Amino acid sequence: MNQAELTAGSLEAGEIRRTPQFRFYRRLVRRPVAVAAILIILVVYTAGVLAPVVAPYHFDDADLHNTFASPSGDHLLGTDRLGRDVLSRLVWSAQTTVIISALTVIGGSLILGVSLGLTTGYFAGRVDSVIMRVADALYSVPTFLLILIINATMKDRIKSLFHDIEDFSGIGGLVRSGAPNFFLLSLALSIFGWVGMARLVRSQVLSLRESNYVLAARAIGSSTPRILFRHLLPQLTNLMVVTITLSLGAVALAEISLTFLGIGVEDHASFGVMIFQYAGPTNVRAHPLLLFAPTIVVASLMLSFNLLGDALTDILSPRRR
Repeated sequence: MNQAELTAGSLEAGEIRRTPQFRFYRRLVRRPVAVAAILIILVVYTAGVLAPVVAPYHFDDADLHNTFASPSGDHLLGTDRLGRDVLSRLVWSAQTTVIISALTVIGGSLILGVSLGLTTGYFAGRVDSVIMRVADALYSVPTFLLILIINATMKDRIKSLFHDIEDFSGIGGLVRSGAPNFFLLSLALSIFGWVGMARLVRSQVLSLRESNYVLAARAIGSSTPRILFRHLLPQLTNLMVVTITLSLGAVALAEISLTFLGIGVEDHASFGVMIFQYAGPTNVRAHPLLLFAPTIVVASLMLSFNLLGDALTDILSPRRR
């Protein structure tokens, strides 16, 4: 290989190393706290996704002859008052958190929030005024009260709908699996979940709508959807990455809190259910591990989302580019 080929290869390798993606990952892996946060989130979410495979038992399997058992080879974290395996309930609870947070963030923040933010920021005027007034109205209503109303008025209808889906499609077990509860809680949280993302996207689009590349796209006759999703949306990637990370943590905490209060997920394992059932003073004194186990998982998960969000904000800040 001659000197010119070596030089060209070195230049090409240098270009690869200098790509934004490479710089992003390099900065990220140099932050031990961010890496640890990612690992904790991955462990919890992977366990949730693979719950039917990795959980030793079903979350509702009871053994009344083996209640309040100490940690052992068969039950690594012991059992509760009904003889249910605590580790298995933690894994199945992670599945609930994964499902609710994924449905809410994808449906609320990503699809609805980004679309409305792009629309209001680009068109402004009356469209912007109407959608932002709706957002202001939602912010003025207490979240707990609205979710309580939605849960009380729609729960039976949603269950009936899923029964009809089972009868029509021949797919059994939807209601028994907790799908109506997941859908209803995700729907209620999505009603609020889009507002924050929409406002952030709108503010960025308002500042970008008169940029030279947008004006050039209009001049050559590009369609509005192409301008929005081809030219403007890629400019919002950094903002969306940080917002989605924080939204996942916020939705997970909301699901756990609402379930703890009795208006969240029913008939399925949840960290909120575990904390509620194991938080009695008698349990805490006699069997502290029952409460400590879900509390430590929840605290670690929430802290990890916050630490990762802070790290991403710093890494993706324009000052660092």
